[in-house]
Amino acid sequence: MNDYDILIIGAGPGGYVAAIRARQLGLKVGLIERAHLGGICLNWGCIPTKVMLKGTDVLREASGADRLGISPLSPVLDPVKLIGRATEVSGQLSAGVAFLLKKNGVDVIWGAAMLTSAGDVTVTASDAAAPRGALGPGVYAAQHVILATGASPRRLAGLEPDGHLVWTYMHALRPVSVPASLIVVGSGAMGIEFASIYAAMGSKVTLIDIAARILPQEDAEISGLMAKALQKRGIPMHTGVTVGQLDRRENNVTALLSDGTTLSAERLLSAVGVVANVVGLGLEALGVVLNNGAVQTVAAGRSSVPGIYAIGDAAGPPMLAHKAEHEGIACVEAIAGQTRHGISPVPHCIYASPQIASVGMTEAKAVESGLSVRVGRFSLRGNGKALVLGEPDGLVKCIFDAATDRLIGAQIIGVEASELIHGMTIAVSLGATSQQLANVIFPHPTVSEALREAVLAARDGAIHA
Repeated sequence: MNDYDILIIGAGPGGYVAAIRARQLGLKVGLIERAHLGGICLNWGCIPTKVMLKGTDVLREASGADRLGISPLSPVLDPVKLIGRATEVSGQLSAGVAFLLKKNGVDVIWGAAMLTSAGDVTVTASDAAAPRGALGPGVYAAQHVILATGASPRRLAGLEPDGHLVWTYMHALRPVSVPASLIVVGSGAMGIEFASIYAAMGSKVTLIDIAARILPQEDAEISGLMAKALQKRGIPMHTGVTVGQLDRRENNVTALLSDGTTLSAERLLSAVGVVANVVGLGLEALGVVLNNGAVQTVAAGRSSVPGIYAIGDAAGPPMLAHKAEHEGIACVEAIAGQTRHGISPVPHCIYASPQIASVGMTEAKAVESGLSVRVGRFSLRGNGKALVLGEPDGLVKCIFDAATDRLIGAQIIGVEASELIHGMTIAVSLGATSQQLANVIFPHPTVSEALREAVLAARDGAIHA
């Protein structure tokens, strides 16, 4: 029996961050992991995909270098080297996580975990190699157990992945070669990002989604602009349809869609989202209530069973790394008797070309909620820095509550959208008004000036529109 104040199952962004914060608060912590320090995000998701997107961005920029007076280039992307770079970056970050855990005195316990009671966790051997100094299988006890188990690719009947013809995102990150053609099923963030990556690498990509439009969770106006950008890149889209039948042959697939359309490609990527990893943990036997496939939680990650908590993907959507980190800190601070760490609106980003980033309410959601809104829009075609970068296609959209003048949502599509949304996230979190934001001075020339112009537009005062 090994006693801890807190046992955390899962060393992804939520788990390892929670473990470090708990140690900072003086708690004895055991962090259980079976495969990857840093979790799927660092090793298979967020980081590797961004390396691949960086490679394709450089390829695109080099192909248009003659616009800047540089002799025409004929760049060729080497997918093996690009994947190697992604693996290298992930390895560096994973080693960094191991260093931070050791520095902060977190006990890493290597293996697969199962709860046998509210405070007892049995750890069995894992196939993955354990990091140096990690503890092994055994029974571990703690007053508090936090589930930070992440998520896995959702599997649809008929589209079961085989790693050869039908891929999940994990297969798409380690291709043996770039397919000449690729069908992407699912047009959420994952599907759009991989469609962007593979189109840039030379695949003929086709998007399919059951929803009436791509990116159905995004603002409709922003979704429409992304659809136009993808069409401009030669990516056809079939929306409002499903794959009724999939014929797998030796080196290609043929998909029969519900509207009668037939599509053929070398590979098919099933990018229909993820599901929380809650099966096999012993939760049902302990009476932990699940909701839509994830642990049902209340404030600070508390589940229906005292002493058991869930954060990040295990606690349900939005399934984002930064949300998991924030929830992990809030959870352990509450356990330690501190309540100062609240939960702010969660921004989310799509790292395609162009990028999309948003926070808070969309215009449609605000109207559905009965709010009277004022909307400000500003096209990046009026932004000097965007023109300098050769990226004039984009839009900033701000949603204000007309009754209070407070910013309640913002959406951006265009260059570096993911690096701009934090400003609007701060504003939404603090309840900033359009008057307050209009008084903020933005540096020139920057793409960030477009944020101010959108705010001014909501006040009928945009200068460069």
